[in-house]
Amino acid sequence: MLKNCVVFIFICIFSLPVAAKWFKNSFKVMGTQAHVEFWLDDNKTNTADTQQQVQQLIAIVQNEMRRIDEAMSPYKASSELSLINAQAGIKALQISPELFHLLQVSQKISKLSNGAFDITYASIGYQYDYRKKQRPSKNAIKKALPAIDYSAVKLDAKHSSVRFTHKNVKIDLGGIAKGYAVKRCLALLKAAGVKHALVNAGGDTGLLGDRHGRPWYVGIKHPRAENKMAVELPLINEAISTSGDYERYFIEDGVRYHHIINPQTGDSARKVVSVSIIGKDPTYVDALSTTIFVEGLVAGMKLIDSLPEFEAIIIDNQQTLHVSKGLQQQ
Repeated sequence: MLKNCVVFIFICIFSLPVAAKWFKNSFKVMGTQAHVEFWLDDNKTNTADTQQQVQQLIAIVQNEMRRIDEAMSPYKASSELSLINAQAGIKALQISPELFHLLQVSQKISKLSNGAFDITYASIGYQYDYRKKQRPSKNAIKKALPAIDYSAVKLDAKHSSVRFTHKNVKIDLGGIAKGYAVKRCLALLKAAGVKHALVNAGGDTGLLGDRHGRPWYVGIKHPRAENKMAVELPLINEAISTSGDYERYFIEDGVRYHHIINPQTGDSARKVVSVSIIGKDPTYVDALSTTIFVEGLVAGMKLIDSLPEFEAIIIDNQQTLHVSKGLQQQ
């Protein structure tokens, strides 16, 4: 072994000859740039059958990401998530097993982090508009804070239903849905017989196997230097997610307002500038990168060091790079 937005993770391929068996495709989805790359074990890579298979595999990835976006986007009025936000504060609402499971995972990470990860941050998050450089007033934040409470999201496993105990609660899966989408796409490619693949959605990257005998190299963007990487990582059969304060933001009176909200304050989290989490499960890796960003260096590293299946790379406000204990031992 060694977040709704475009997170600048660069996929870096080194020292490999051009191979006709590698197939790539990039497309827009979930408010970000997505990319898929895979290897086919077929000696007849120029045949019509192979080209048809390639297009089918690409379509599998594109369709799955778009399906998840249609269900979980807070910006689509017809999405299941939007329906929850509109009705769960009034009554219990039966939802799909898939979305119910993702809400369960979200609550698990909320409890693990004592609320540093909290999908109800959207109760104030929707009042930020980074393109228009708009933010809620202090009074608006104060009014919304009681609705930022993951324990207000009540899940009923027997009926696969959700309800909010506060009428003003809103949820957003921006800190976990792209990782879940990457995980699903990798699973579909594997089921189709693919053994070597990369799927990326913004700051979330998942890897299936190695890059045909060599590791994949993933570069983490320097948070304060355009087109520069802070570190490059060789990874095999793992996932990495980066959350940074440079993704969606604006600066007002010298203060940076960005999309990673601290649930305790309703304001942007500012203890660090970049967090990358490495692990096997893209869903958890995605959520934990947001979690550790909110917690900051000390509390964040303490949490990650208690989870042996995950590692972290944190860049603090002085642009100093810190790594978790597991990476220090390699």
